[in-house]
Amino acid sequence: MKRLEKRANLDYVLLIVLVMLIGAGLVLLYSTSAYNGQNKFQDAYYYVKKQGAATVLGVIGMLIIAKIDYHKWIPFANLGYLVSIILSVLVMLVGEEYNGSKRWLSLGPLSFQPSEFSKVAIILFLACLISGQKKCVDNWHSMLRLMLPVLPVTALVGASNLSTAIIILGIAVVLIFVASPKYIQFIWMGILGIGFMAIFLALESYRLERLAIWRNPEQYEKGYQTLQGLYAIGSGGLFGRGIGQSVQKLGFLPEAQNDMIFSIICEELGLFGAGMIIILFLILIWRFFIIAINAKDLLGALIVTGAMAHMMIQVILNIAVVTNSIPNTGITLPFISYGGTSVLFLLLEMGLVLSVSNLVR
Repeated sequence: MKRLEKRANLDYVLLIVLVMLIGAGLVLLYSTSAYNGQNKFQDAYYYVKKQGAATVLGVIGMLIIAKIDYHKWIPFANLGYLVSIILSVLVMLVGEEYNGSKRWLSLGPLSFQPSEFSKVAIILFLACLISGQKKCVDNWHSMLRLMLPVLPVTALVGASNLSTAIIILGIAVVLIFVASPKYIQFIWMGILGIGFMAIFLALESYRLERLAIWRNPEQYEKGYQTLQGLYAIGSGGLFGRGIGQSVQKLGFLPEAQNDMIFSIICEELGLFGAGMIIILFLILIWRFFIIAINAKDLLGALIVTGAMAHMMIQVILNIAVVTNSIPNTGITLPFISYGGTSVLFLLLEMGLVLSVSNLVR
């Protein structure tokens, strides 16, 4: 009877939206990547097969985690945090470089991005840390005590992947913000964060160059990808050219299946199709909110809030980059952009959210 009760509480709306996003993602990935796959690997299905394999593993992991009481992960929170630091150090020492960025670790024929694991690890670690506080998070001392463990991970990840470091830092700020009854200190935290980012950008000339490219992409060779993405968005119109009919993916837009896939969605499906994808993400975020406010305890609410912050930040930043609203930072669109590690850990994260939805008040 208890098992039936848990199943009744499973958020099926969230599951349906996830299935729709995963399905749409695989179709759109095939449409976007078939040309590159055929040219580079003589297999039009190359990218979608790898993404499909990671998706199957992720779905299996998600369903298993969804059935486990999320409180059972508390003893592993500190271990996950330590592993994320170790993996980030290993990336710096023996990581593989691709397109000028060292972000991958290889295990034989397999490779993965440890930064994706770090996102999930930080969510669980901070949720356990905050929920275990005996005192309320209402002063600078308690806030700094919570932020300090996040900074080493952020710095190590940011050394090779600034965009993921921003997401991790954003998740941490949102979780602490939700747990704090006072808001004035977050203004000062924002000012300090802007100062930190300014120093971080100034340390490497290529980061400052990205700002210049963002302002005037037509004046720089590296602005080519941004311009081609904007051409794709502009040529899609209201209803697009039709699925599979993109011109920009035919070698004009580099690595179209990765960070810039939203521009191909706009070209093939138009404003209407792109809007439908955004609506699916909005429904997903809405379900996170509903689960969080009905969670059995603070730990559950914080886990879901962390996942919600992760999804919101990543979707907003990806679309902002594609539309050149912010400088190019190399952020994937969840469940849609090519990236086996990304989709695998996102689905495991969704398993945690579903686990919380199983135990509501």
